[in-house]
Amino acid sequence: MQLGIFGKYLTLWVALCIIAGVALGELWPAFPDTLSRFTIAQVSIPVAILIWFMIYPMMVRIDFSSVIDVRKRPRGLVLTLIINWLVKPFTMFVVAWFFLKVLFAPWISGDLGSEYVAGAILLGAAPCTAMVFVWSYLTKGNAAYTLVQVTVNDIVLLFAYAPIVILLLGIGDIAVPYDTLFLSVALYVVIPLAAGYATRKWALKAKSNDWLEKTFLPKLGPITIVGLLLTLVLLFSFQGQKILDNPSHIGLIAVPLIIQTFIVFGIAYAVAKMWRLSHDIAAPVALIGASNFFELAVAAAISVFGLNSGAALATVVGVLVEVPVMLLLVRFVNATSSSFAHNHDGSCCPAGAALAHEHTATDD
Repeated sequence: MQLGIFGKYLTLWVALCIIAGVALGELWPAFPDTLSRFTIAQVSIPVAILIWFMIYPMMVRIDFSSVIDVRKRPRGLVLTLIINWLVKPFTMFVVAWFFLKVLFAPWISGDLGSEYVAGAILLGAAPCTAMVFVWSYLTKGNAAYTLVQVTVNDIVLLFAYAPIVILLLGIGDIAVPYDTLFLSVALYVVIPLAAGYATRKWALKAKSNDWLEKTFLPKLGPITIVGLLLTLVLLFSFQGQKILDNPSHIGLIAVPLIIQTFIVFGIAYAVAKMWRLSHDIAAPVALIGASNFFELAVAAAISVFGLNSGAALATVVGVLVEVPVMLLLVRFVNATSSSFAHNHDGSCCPAGAALAHEHTATDD
């Protein structure tokens, strides 16, 4: 499995979407103005449709039955849960607040800085899903165990995402529209997860696991990236004036997001080494913690704060920087693999299962 042209050059595509979206909004202002009218409870219907295209394919990949087997080798999963739910959201808040509200205060107004911090919080509270399979593959990670980590994180996401975001937004003295936030979780986690589960159950019953993994899922892969790119064009058609007024803000937002990625990765990788996890488990643990479920973060930012908000812009900057940073970390992980054990202490499934789950994911 390779990244593919869309995954490998995702940063380039995102940059092109920024240019296309800004140009569209400036040259044809009636376009974003018209689309902004199609909303229900502050949720943009056109954006919601595109985001479902992004998220649904990833939910179909989740195999809930694999979670049961992890009890035999729990340490990697325990570390994943600690990093993603007890460490990452809070370090993201601290790092983003320090840079965007304190260090960069001379260049970013107070209200706009708060919106950027809110976007960072939405990113930090959403652990990565589909792209993790790519990072795991590129570092020779245990594919079956990686699947379990992603599945369990998504289950926890159902219950923990909204409370953690509400807590951190409250600490940052940022207004929390509770109803819209919970609606976002329902729209972009619960509904796609239920649809994905139903699709997977149907496929296994009506077809076969081989058909699901080798025929159906590969066809769904491009849908995610197309949905993401179209969403970004739409988003930046609303964000155009703000970007033209503050072009340097994209770079300023990127600084804490990149630093946070290295911090969380370092913590997870070091603890995995201390806990003597084998490299095929340690690598995915650290890389899951370092990356984000940016589709959900973008969706939540748009729903909660609006298409033209600073929060939405911050989540998109997360998309912009994630792939090159993660590829750099993949190279580091591979270069340091000899310092870890390679006894596959995290294996939780039969060897065949690992091959079955070498996904061709295109995102986060």
